Amino acid sequence: MRELLPYIKLYKKHWFGLSLGMLLAFLTLAASIGLLTLSGWFLSAAAVAGLTIARETFNYMLPGAFVRGFAMGRTAGRWGERVVSHNATFKLLTDLRIFFFSKLAPLIPGRVSNLRDADLLNRLVADIDAMDHVYLRLVSPMVVGSLGIAGLTALICWFDTDLGLTLGAILFVLLLSWPVLFYKLGKRNGSELTQNKAELRVTTLDWLQGYSELTLFGAEERYRNAILNAQDRLLKNQMFNAHFAGLAQALLMLANGWTIALMLWLAADGVGGNMPDPMIALVVFATMASVELLMPIAGAFQHLGQTLTSARRLNDIILSEPDVQFPEQKVNHDEQYSIEYNSVSFQYPDSDAKVVKNINLHIPAKHRIAVVGQTGSGKSTLLQLLNRYWDVQQGEIKLAGQPISDWSESQLREAISVVSQRVDILNGSLRDNLLMASPEAEDSVLAATLTKVGLEKLLEDTGLDTWLGDGGRQLSGGEKRRIGIARALLHNAPILLLDEPTEGLDKQTEQQIMQLFEEHFESKTVLFITHRLVNLDKMDSICLIEQGEIVEHGSHQELISQRGRYYELNQTL
Repeated sequence: MRELLPYIKLYKKHWFGLSLGMLLAFLTLAASIGLLTLSGWFLSAAAVAGLTIARETFNYMLPGAFVRGFAMGRTAGRWGERVVSHNATFKLLTDLRIFFFSKLAPLIPGRVSNLRDADLLNRLVADIDAMDHVYLRLVSPMVVGSLGIAGLTALICWFDTDLGLTLGAILFVLLLSWPVLFYKLGKRNGSELTQNKAELRVTTLDWLQGYSELTLFGAEERYRNAILNAQDRLLKNQMFNAHFAGLAQALLMLANGWTIALMLWLAADGVGGNMPDPMIALVVFATMASVELLMPIAGAFQHLGQTLTSARRLNDIILSEPDVQFPEQKVNHDEQYSIEYNSVSFQYPDSDAKVVKNINLHIPAKHRIAVVGQTGSGKSTLLQLLNRYWDVQQGEIKLAGQPISDWSESQLREAISVVSQRVDILNGSLRDNLLMASPEAEDSVLAATLTKVGLEKLLEDTGLDTWLGDGGRQLSGGEKRRIGIARALLHNAPILLLDEPTEGLDKQTEQQIMQLFEEHFESKTVLFITHRLVNLDKMDSICLIEQGEIVEHGSHQELISQRGRYYELNQTL
């Protein structure tokens, strides 16, 4: 049960709504039991009175008024309890999603790099939704049931102590044993249900996202069968849950029937030492009404296994410590935005091989440097380290003369514009995808930037309201890349990091983009990653990296005159 502690702590913020919901649930339950108990006594007493002279003096009005009052109170209380408790639960789930996302964001990309997108989505949606069981199906029924049993016991004890204590003891035994029994029986199925629900989401998303490729390679049927298999397993889990819920309620009704028979036998000689009278009906109907105390509990704890599994899956994220910790205070620096790699070595988590080894590289402010090398040589890793996706294991990186670990996250993001190899397009409008780089930019600025990167065609028809679809499915690879370039231009930070910015573009567009960059490079510190040796003579310096180490460093003319490795690569063009 320790897995639930982080979520129960969130209840403090909504204690009033949750407590009010339990109070209304208790009052509703009291009205329901009072209605059935009083009705049983009233009908019996009225029947006895009708057969005797007491029919002329029997008070029909007062019990009838109480019966009607209990009926109206039960209806109003049930409505109020549903409104209050569900409103508090929805607010609690909202806070829980915000809390979960605040814990998830700092873990990207390090801690969650091995998790599938669909699995993260399942944790954010289904697993968090399962947390409402904690209050609605566990905490509230147990608290209300305990208070209800205590109240019903006190009521019967008012008339007959022995009968009251007997009924209370039976109900408390059921209250304590029933949850444990059905938790043990439903634990394994609940855990499997949660896992199979996550697997169904993952396989379905794989099939949807890769449908075109799966069809081309003849693998679509295999992936579709994986969905059907996951669905079958989930349906079996749900069927087991349904059968178990029915069994729990059937056994509870059987136990209630036996209890009624016992209480009727014990009360048959009279209640409270009196002769047999309508009070026997009161005791019997009170026992019959007690089933309402335990009915919510009967099937609740079979869901506890599912809830605990969801809590463990959420705790994998919530209780994880991010690999990179940003300070809250901004750092003071010289505002010259130089970059220094001092004896930097790095290897990715779960890998023994170093990606970059003992890198020493100084990039002065407003200097343009091209980092070249073959695929896998560690070029992109230098950019990722500068963005603090990960922290170095050895050495130090300085930005504007200050260690990069001293920069707050917002300050670091403001200082750097990035055009990465993978450009993520949000499922929104063209305007939405540009405003993330410059939220205050006007439409005229956005349109001018799109024209600069050669995307003026997108401004036709609906213009900036054009819907780009999930992942930018409406766009080609080159158009996505140019949207990434447009974002960098709009962000207009003093440091510009370019990771293969012209990859996937035709020659004419490449020349257009490079010319645009040359204009935009003015007064900026530029780190240009490429494996294509094009237009590098316009860079201030060139750094050649192979197998994670700097092989050569100098200007284009210097490296050509040395006739070393860079010269050889140029000769192969």
